[in-house]
Amino acid sequence: MTMSQKGQWIIVLAIVGLLGGALIAGLALSPTLEPVGVGSKAPEFQAVDVATGDTVGLNQYQGEVVLLNIWATWCVPCEQEMPSMQRLHEELADSGLRIVAVSVDDGSREMVRSWTDERGLTFDILHDQSGRISRLYQTTGVPESFVIDTFGIIVEREIGWREWDHPAHKALFRRLLGASEGRVADDGS
Repeated sequence: MTMSQKGQWIIVLAIVGLLGGALIAGLALSPTLEPVGVGSKAPEFQAVDVATGDTVGLNQYQGEVVLLNIWATWCVPCEQEMPSMQRLHEELADSGLRIVAVSVDDGSREMVRSWTDERGLTFDILHDQSGRISRLYQTTGVPESFVIDTFGIIVEREIGWREWDHPAHKALFRRLLGASEGRVADDGS
């Protein structure tokens, strides 16, 4: 090996070392090191309630079973699943299920509210114009939904639209709602 070949290899190794160091530093400084999925803690987020203009976070639903849906008004599959979410809300809201649909539209809160009002949606509609929730939840697109139990743990992650009032989904929600009622009763409350 000639002296110039050794020099080239030293430069290559130095570049690889720098890239590796940058990758490790990036991972160390990243706010989320673990993938978001079934079994993980649901990340806290902030979004604007389209009805009130108030800032709302996941912490406001602490201790409740939540169907968190990330969607957009321009998304046809999102629109297709909204009626089933409304039916599920009408059937299980009194049992404690909270449906929280977070729009990631670029448009205004008023535009999102108008869209949901036209469709008669009465569950919680939030707006995250920045789209930060998509990064926090590591979504692949819209719609994407997360079923979160009373402990704040994701128990189901669904990519794409679903028929949310299907008997299998209702059974899951009833089981989660029943478990939370049983836990309260076991505590003597």
